[in-house]
Amino acid sequence: MLKITIHPEAGVARLKLEGRLAGPWVEELDRCWREANGAQQNHLVVDLSGVTFIDPEGKKLLTKMWQQGAKLHAVGCLTRCIVDEISKADSSWSSHSSRKDKSKGS
Repeated sequence: MLKITIHPEAGVARLKLEGRLAGPWVEELDRCWREANGAQQNHLVVDLSGVTFIDPEGKKLLTKMWQQGAKLHAVGCLTRCIVDEISKADSSWSSHSSRKDKSKGS
């Protein structure tokens, strides 16, 4: 199970996740992300401090979110490791530069 709480703040939409980012919950996060992204037209922060597990599809979605400018906030060993993998893997190929280009255009 995954609890997703959206906290709209001035200039930032914060998605706080609690639980397991796996299975059908990945699709639910994708839906919430698209909704928050479309409504806010501002920066997005994904708070992973309450996440206990991330499956490969969850990691794939987080990678996509990061590539499109979302900031991933991680505090635990699991989530910090996954966020590090996402940012390091992405910086070693061309999608990193496309992320920079998108952020410049906003």
